[in-house]
Amino acid sequence: MSSSVQQVFGDKPLEVRDTDHYAQEYVTGFVAKWDELIDWDKRRASEGDFFVDQLRRRGVRSVLDAATGTGFHSVRLLEHGFETVSSDGSPQMLARAFRNGLNHGGHVLRTVHADWRWLSRDVQGTYDAIIVLGNSFTHLFSERDRRKALAEFYAMLKHNGVLIIDQRNYDAILDHGFATKHTYYYAGADVTAEPDHVDDGLARFKYTFPDGAEYYLNMYPLRKNYLRRLLREAGFQRIDTYGDFQENYTDADPDFFIHVAEKSA
Repeated sequence: MSSSVQQVFGDKPLEVRDTDHYAQEYVTGFVAKWDELIDWDKRRASEGDFFVDQLRRRGVRSVLDAATGTGFHSVRLLEHGFETVSSDGSPQMLARAFRNGLNHGGHVLRTVHADWRWLSRDVQGTYDAIIVLGNSFTHLFSERDRRKALAEFYAMLKHNGVLIIDQRNYDAILDHGFATKHTYYYAGADVTAEPDHVDDGLARFKYTFPDGAEYYLNMYPLRKNYLRRLLREAGFQRIDTYGDFQENYTDADPDFFIHVAEKSA
C-alpha cells in the first residue's frame, strides 16, 4: 500500500473504479490533514450522543469500529466505557488513529489492519456491535464486494447484535446536484469537500485545504434504498435509517444517512 505523498490515479482518473484503490488514495499527506477535515470538536457537537445512545439502548458492551479512520469514534467509545477494537484498511489511518488515541485522553487503541471482505480472517472474536462510519462503505465498487463485506459483518455480530453504517445522501447528489450544510461530518474551517465528477458509478470528491493542498477520493454513489436492500438480503431483520441523526426527515434534505441494522437472535 502506498504511503507516498502524491496520489496516483493515472491518466484517466474517472476510470479508477476499483475497490482496492482506496489504499493508494489515503496517502500520508492526506491522512495527516484528515483531522482538519473532520474537526473533532465540531463533529462531537453535531452528532451529540447519537451513537452512544444507540449502543447503550441495546445493551452493547463490545464494539468493532471497522472503519476507524483517524480514530474519532473509537476514542469516543472508549471514553464511554465500551470495549473497542479499531480496524481499518489503511495502515496510514491506523497509525494516525493510534497517535490520536494517546493524544486524546491517553487511550491505547487496539488496532487491527483488516479488509472487510475477509474481516473474520483478520479480526478475532464476535461483537455486540460493528460500526462502519465516515461514508466508508462507499469505497466498495462492486456489488460482490459489498455483499461479501456485509456477510462478514453479519457473521461477526453476536445474536441481537447491531450494525451501524452511514453514507452520503447520494440520491440527492445524483438526482438534484450537490449541496451541503457542511455541519455534520466534514466541518473543518476553510476546508472544502465537493464533487469533481458524479455519474451513476462514480462520485469523485475533491478535498481542498487552507494551505492549498488538494486531494481526491473516488467513491461509489450508493443509493439509500439499494443499501437498505443489501442489508436485508444479508440477513438483517430490522433496519432504521436516520437523516443527519434525525428520525424524521425529507429524503432530499440530509447530508448523510445512518442505517441501524439489527441481527435478531
